Amino acid sequence: MNLEAGFAQVAQVLLWPVLVLVALAFVYALWAGGATLMEAWQRWRLPHYRSLRVAPELSMDELELQLVRQIEPVRLLSRLAPMLGLIATMVPLGPALQSVAQGQGQQALAVFSGAFAGVVLALAAASVGLVVYSVRRRWLLAELLAERKRRAEVLA
Repeated sequence: MNLEAGFAQVAQVLLWPVLVLVALAFVYALWAGGATLMEAWQRWRLPHYRSLRVAPELSMDELELQLVRQIEPVRLLSRLAPMLGLIATMVPLGPALQSVAQGQGQQALAVFSGAFAGVVLALAAASVGLVVYSVRRRWLLAELLAERKRRAEVLA
């Protein structure tokens, strides 16, 4: 067995786990998008709504870490989902191109359809993740700034 054949086999083994991760990323993106819409509604209805849990004993550094922990999952989603989509597209292309070379166009078309569906779902998940990350980051940074100002006023 040569090196290329070994790589091809490893890539084929990765396809199903990657497709499962793409599906999970898409479901998580829908959940995160819905949660962000719900939070936007709460912020609109309750002007003093806060998602950053501020305890008096927490330092500003600890609050910043809390902020990062809250938005890190959607940041990772927006960065990793396109890579997963690329893997989901590229792995089936080798066998599909072999099918085309052998004159089995219908079989290749079925493989291409599945591959492109994976990348579309991954890109949709990444897009939602990026929007959620951007919006929630802005909200949390505004809350952190307000807390800094509040603490500065208390000390003054």
